[in-house]
Amino acid sequence: MERLQNKLVLVTRRTRLEDLIVRFNTVDQARFYIEHLGADFGDYDEEHRHYQSVVRSAEEVLSQFGRVQRLDRSFLPNFIFPTGMPVVVVGQDGLVANTLKYLGDQPVIGVNPDRRRWDGVLLPFEVGDLSRIVPETLAHHRPEKSITMASVTLGDGQTLHAVNDFFVGARTHVSARYEIHWSEQVERHSSSGVIISTGLGSSGWFRSVLTGAAGIAGASGAEIKHLRDEGFPWDADYLHFSVREPYPSRATQAGLVFGKISRAQPLELVSSMAENGVIFSDGIESDFLEFNAGTNARFQPANRQGRLVC
Repeated sequence: MERLQNKLVLVTRRTRLEDLIVRFNTVDQARFYIEHLGADFGDYDEEHRHYQSVVRSAEEVLSQFGRVQRLDRSFLPNFIFPTGMPVVVVGQDGLVANTLKYLGDQPVIGVNPDRRRWDGVLLPFEVGDLSRIVPETLAHHRPEKSITMASVTLGDGQTLHAVNDFFVGARTHVSARYEIHWSEQVERHSSSGVIISTGLGSSGWFRSVLTGAAGIAGASGAEIKHLRDEGFPWDADYLHFSVREPYPSRATQAGLVFGKISRAQPLELVSSMAENGVIFSDGIESDFLEFNAGTNARFQPANRQGRLVC
């Protein structure tokens, strides 16, 4: 009876080959396109076959412990996950982050489908581990890592969460214009946008921003060097922000370009863009909040954390 009460969700994503088939309608047309470019279609095909084999194996193992719901990445924003049940993710690190964003108290088990291709920082397990890891997780006998998430709340009450980072800026490559409020300071900015990063995301986009800034400056302070090289803890109760390419002028300043965000010291941005201003998280540009003239956005650590089984 207990097995029937368990509903386990298996999160997957389309392979590169499946994306090509969506674009070109058939495998043959996808093959022609790839080979016409001089690339190896066999690599796409091998990756697809291997991934599908791992997913089938995962589904077979999970069915021993409950009913299995297979869920494609595209349905994550609208899916209601079973309370308290572990969620198994088979894919790349980004798929784990995308999944954590929409969960509540559900622990995530990350499965690396191919260690030859993916390093898998968030994918500590292989499909063969599931027969051991899933029952231990169901019995609450597995250790977990807590992952601090970020949240943004607009003046009208709309909210969005991020597992890795937020991007705030213009939808196109024009400059973003906004007013920044932090640590009792206020400035008007024109920049390429703002990155607000969690500890988990500090080794990604945030690291790239710091590396570029340090390279341009020719040297870096101890704190910047440490963050660039080591990041900061996944469960840290704070975030960091960095402004990309701020432009100083008569109307805009470039002093508030980097800092730490806590619940006691949030970051607030007020848009000065007539149109095309956006806030999106974790690289998913299709899931965004509009950030146009007069919109106030408040960033701080979220009240909930992700749970990664380890």
